[in-house]
Amino acid sequence: MRNIKVFNVLGRQKVEFQPINPGKVNMYVCGPTVQNYAHLGHARTYISFDVVVRYLRYIGYDVLYVQNITDVGHLLDTGEDRIVKAARQQAVKPMQIVEFFARSYFSDMDALGVQRPDISPRASGHIPEQIEMIEELIEKGHAYVADDGVYFDVASYEGYGKLSNRKLDEGETGTRRLKGTGKRRQEDFVLWVIAPEEHLLQWNSPWGRGYPGWHIECSAMSRKYLGATFDIHGGGIENIFPHNECECAQSEAANDQPFANYWLLTGNLTVDGAKMSKSVGNVVNIKDALQKYRGEVIRMFTFQAHYSNPVDYSDDSLNAAQKGWERVMGAVRLTREKLRDAKESNDGADFQQVLDDHKEQFMAALDDDFNMPAAVAVMQTLTGEVNKLLNSSQAVGKATLEAINTWYAELGGTILGVIPASEAATANAGREDGLIRLLIEQRQQARAEKQFARSDQIRDRLKALGITLEDRADATVYKLD
Repeated sequence: MRNIKVFNVLGRQKVEFQPINPGKVNMYVCGPTVQNYAHLGHARTYISFDVVVRYLRYIGYDVLYVQNITDVGHLLDTGEDRIVKAARQQAVKPMQIVEFFARSYFSDMDALGVQRPDISPRASGHIPEQIEMIEELIEKGHAYVADDGVYFDVASYEGYGKLSNRKLDEGETGTRRLKGTGKRRQEDFVLWVIAPEEHLLQWNSPWGRGYPGWHIECSAMSRKYLGATFDIHGGGIENIFPHNECECAQSEAANDQPFANYWLLTGNLTVDGAKMSKSVGNVVNIKDALQKYRGEVIRMFTFQAHYSNPVDYSDDSLNAAQKGWERVMGAVRLTREKLRDAKESNDGADFQQVLDDHKEQFMAALDDDFNMPAAVAVMQTLTGEVNKLLNSSQAVGKATLEAINTWYAELGGTILGVIPASEAATANAGREDGLIRLLIEQRQQARAEKQFARSDQIRDRLKALGITLEDRADATVYKLD
């Protein structure tokens, strides 16, 4: 295995990554609350962790990736459940909201090339596990029953605050306005809410019918699938407090073991410096962005800054990502076009060293806290070398072209997810490619016969369909707009 270093938010330092079990990585990432459409802020987080998982698997790790779906218990500051509020506003049942937006979320992730987690547990499907953990916390003196629910006693656990570096008197966890009066101190956070009779989501519990708090969900589900202690916990930096802090405290108090060994948190996606948020009203939904840009381009956009730093959204930044992606794809298309008629020879064999050097630089970038912008920069540098080679008068044999194509397919495709195997985004990609090439051949024949009007007609009809032709000295290549 390669030597990987990560910036561990727990401890605020870059450290060597050493999984609990050699060759195996257990990883949990806080998933979305499915009460609305996913936006580009979600895309930034889940694309980042998608690359983390892809890279770890590429270098040989067996990764078990768990990402939850929050469908109950994520409360607003008013104490109202977000799912219940959305259901009330649309006059439907809460689980209709959950099903619709969960499916929408996965559809968006698929379009962005984000590989699905191995397990996507729902909070509502793990109520018994959450009740069990709450009972353990009460038994160990870390939680207490009040008239409106069950609360975690933050003063009972000395490790509270170690992740976010907050002290008890700085806490804001208790500002949510539940109706009861039995809470002992402001910083204590809710584990179980006793629901009023009319509440739409509630389950039986030893403390009365109700529903779980947001934080206990991730602790119970991560323990069920990954054990009391696991390797990597991921999420967005905006949730470090209170959510991640509360997760950490209650899990370690219940299990008497460390929770997650490495905490990797993504920076916010901002718009003119302000966090993209539904409450602010500056949200760009993934579906809307995909109407203008390919999923690979949106991925390239998120790689413009290190995953732990903010990245600012604008049309200019997306257009810059589009240009960067097109530059790389130009070299990929040319390589694939030349491969169609390439001959077996050793011509250009010395270029293999260039590929090897750039591969090592690419992987060294990802070894250094998954530095995706640095990896993209290496790919762009290689692209310059590839273009120089393929546009020169030097003959290039099939083996070298295949090596170039493999570099892009593995590093740009398998790891970064920005190089598609085919640009035709349908199940009939091979058929579409064949039809386009047939029209290119028809156009070449028309040009050879000086039927320029016919040649221009084919070019223009393809352009109208979103297919741009580029005539080169040695071939005509196409790209999908």
